[in-house]
Formats: sequence, C-alpha cells, structure tokens
Amino acid sequence: MDAPLALILAATELGDAVERLGIVAATLLTGAALLAPSTRGRGWAALLALALTPVLLVADIWDSSPLVSLRDRPAVAAGVVVAALVAVVVLAVVLRRWPALLPLLVVAALPFRVPISAGGETANLLVPLYLVIAAGVLSWAVPRVRDEDDDAPFPPRWLEWLLCASIVLYAVQAAYSDDFGHGLRNVVFFYVPFALLFGLLREVPWTRRLALQCLGVLVALAVVFVGIGFVEYARKELLLNPRLIAAAQYESYFRVNSLFFDPNIYGRFLAMVMLGIAAIVMWTQRTRDVLWGVALLALLWAGLVLSFSQSSFTALLVGLAVLAALRWSVRWTVAFVAVGVAIGVGIVLLAPGAINLDLSSSRSADKATSGRLELIEGGARLFADKPLVGWGSGSFATVFRIEEEVSEHKATTASHTIPITVAAEQGVIGLAVYLALLVAALARLFGGGVRADPLRAYVAAAFVALLVHTMLYAAFLEDPTAWTLLGVGTALAAAAAAAPAARGEREAADAPAPR
Repeated sequence: MDAPLALILAATELGDAVERLGIVAATLLTGAALLAPSTRGRGWAALLALALTPVLLVADIWDSSPLVSLRDRPAVAAGVVVAALVAVVVLAVVLRRWPALLPLLVVAALPFRVPISAGGETANLLVPLYLVIAAGVLSWAVPRVRDEDDDAPFPPRWLEWLLCASIVLYAVQAAYSDDFGHGLRNVVFFYVPFALLFGLLREVPWTRRLALQCLGVLVALAVVFVGIGFVEYARKELLLNPRLIAAAQYESYFRVNSLFFDPNIYGRFLAMVMLGIAAIVMWTQRTRDVLWGVALLALLWAGLVLSFSQSSFTALLVGLAVLAALRWSVRWTVAFVAVGVAIGVGIVLLAPGAINLDLSSSRSADKATSGRLELIEGGARLFADKPLVGWGSGSFATVFRIEEEVSEHKATTASHTIPITVAAEQGVIGLAVYLALLVAALARLFGGGVRADPLRAYVAAAFVALLVHTMLYAAFLEDPTAWTLLGVGTALAAAAAAAPAARGEREAADAPAPR
C-alpha cells in the first residue's frame, strides 16, 4: 500500500473514531447539564454541549453538496454563521430580559420544519426551535457560570437519570451501528437539543395565565393549519413534500398535511391541541368557555379527519379517555373503553369486510395497517438475531432493507412501533432503559394531585396520547413534544410538591407567638 493512501485511510479512521467519541461526549455533557450538583456546573455543561453539537454536524456533512457549495464561497459561509450567531445572541438578550417569552416561543416554533440536506439525506428540521433552544440556553447558562453565588440546582430524580441514560446509551450504541451517520444526526438534531429544552422548561415558573397563553398560541396555529388543509383538500394539491404528492396519486383517498411534511405529524399536532381545549371544556364552569371550546374542537376535528391519520385518531381517543378518568371516574371510563374495545373486536371478527380486512390473509392485515405489520415482523426478526445489544442506534432502515431483502422505499422509516425499533437497534439493554423511562415518566406526570389541576391533567393525558402515537407511527425522544410535556410536567409536579411545605411555613409564620 502506498504511503499517501495509508495516511489517508488512517486519517479517515481517526476522524470516524473522533466522531463516535464526540457524540458520546455531547450526550455526557447534556446529561451533566441536567444532573450536575451545582448550577454553575450545569451552565458550563449546557454551553459546551451547545457548542459541540454543530461541530459534530459539520464534520459529518463536510463533504455533502450543500456544505461544499458553502466552502467554495467562504464569504457567504461566514455571513451565514455570523447571522445565525447574531440572531441567537439577540434573542438570548431578549429572553434574559423577558424570560416568560421562552415557553411562548417554544410552543410557537414546535410545528415548523425546514428541509435541510445533511449527509446525503434531506431532513425536515425544526430550525426555528433550534434557534429558540440555543438562545434559551445562553440566557439561562451565561449568568450562572458568571455568578459567584451558586444556588441549589433542580434536584434530579429517576426520570432525569433515565433520560440521560437513554441519550448516552443511544450515542454509545451508535458507535457500532451500520448507519452511524443516521445515529449521529439523531443525537445532534434531536437528543441533545431536546434534552436541553427539557432542562429549560422545568425551570419555568408555570402559572395558569402562562399556560393559557401557550395554549392560545397553539390554537391559533392549529386554526391556520386547518384552514390550509381545507384549501389543499378543495384543490386536491399538497403544498409540501413531493414524495407524498406522488404517493397520493395511487390512493383511493386524498390526505392533507397542511404545512407539515407528513399527515401523521399534522394529525398528531392537532390531537395535542384538541386535548388542551378538551381539558378546558371539562374543567371550566363557564358556559361561554364550553361553547367556544366545542366550536374549536369541531373545527379541528374536521381538519384531523382530512389527514386520515389512524394513529392520530387513536391517540386523541386515548387522551380523551385519560382526561375523562382524571376529571370524573376512572371506573366508568374503563367500563366505557372496555365496551368500545369489545364492539371494535366484534366488528373485526364478525364483519371484517366492513373495514376491508381479510383475517385469513396477512397481506390484507398489512394493508389495513398501512404496511406496519410487515415492518413489525421484520423488526422482531432483527431483534431475535441480536437480542442483547441490537444492530446499533439509527440502523433500523438500513439493516431492515438488507436483512429482509426489500426495496429502499419499504425501509425509509423505522418500524412505526417504537418498542420494536428500540429492540432491533438497541437490544434488551436499550429496551430495558426505554421501559424504565416510561415508568418514571408516567409516575412523574400522574403524581399526587394531578386530578385537581387541569393543566397537569392535560400534560399527563397528552403524554399518554403521544405514547400511543409512537406505538403506531414513530418518534418518541426524537419528538420535541415529548420533551416539552416532560419538562412542563416536571415543573408542575415540583410546584405541587412544594405547595404544602410553603403553606405550612406561611401558617407557622402567621400563628401567634407562644406566651
């Protein structure tokens, strides 16, 4: 082997090793931002994680066509970098001055995705949300690393430890993945920034007024999105996602996606907003609020119907059942749900033709589940092949295509069932951490006093609905909504736990002094 070629290969291997160590370091820093014993330590860790992730991304896409075009025009590249930094710094100053803007900006940015080419793939990324997170981290962390008075930080519990374990384990298992680039981009685009978002939101002093303002922003966005969806349906034309437009030509029905790149993501957003409105309707005593809420629910339901998102319908129904159980009666809610399930099973068994299902044909079942059955079965076989550590983070699509010998089109996403994806990619180890995380999250959100607080009830119901959606579609920790709900729920649970102690201190202070 020629010496120059050997040097090139050695440099390539060294670069790959640095990238693998880099994403582990980024997740460890992110974990320290949530778990460090001092606020100063958390501030430094958050800043370092924020700085490291774009470096890893640039290293990964260094030879991609978008970056090459920027490298050939250094003045343009420098201008883009400077503009982004200035925008983040200016927004950080604004958030430092008015911290209550952070949650409002977060919920306003949640739905908006921008197509970005990275590593040979085009991903629809939450660029506005990344801007808000970066500015939020700066506004929170910089004063704390400069402050000599190191206040007591938010005390971590099982949920925080398991969230950090999940992202670190994901990064470690990406090191041996057959699609390391996909795993790296998941860490850079999702796990690190959204974990930092969780840390920011759990520090917010949530009030009823702030919560209603956030819901108002979401409702306004949802109404606009539904209006765009109506226009799409009337014209039978989609505004975004050419791949989906081509696929729609072969369907017997037309699915709208509004300004989202997927009808299921659109439907999930509408379901989350509808649950917030439903919580107000269930808990309010004002007739006017009930009438407005019902009208909005009818409008958003019409928008949801046009998405034809089965996973979103199911998630909404489950979320409404959780709200009903928390508001009124767990026993009666379970009874109604049991009756509904029995009716559904009866239809499947007695009249499968009514839902175009042939119970004797696996192909019919696969078609009825939009191809999910084949993906689930293939994912189960992948898990059986490597049950302990899995095939590596982010590798499902690549490995499924190779091992199952199917076309690339059929393996363009994960298994559409998150536990199957986790089991195939991360094995028993990852699956155990995932299940423990679910238990800790539900314990946090359904802690004492949740039934008396409509905001906490909404957060808990929305999280359960999101979990159901991940069982039928995709994206759990890759979805900022999950981290947002956990951050808000953590702040509310902490405030509820501190309320009795604060009330006791006030009563003791007001008590007459002993004579």
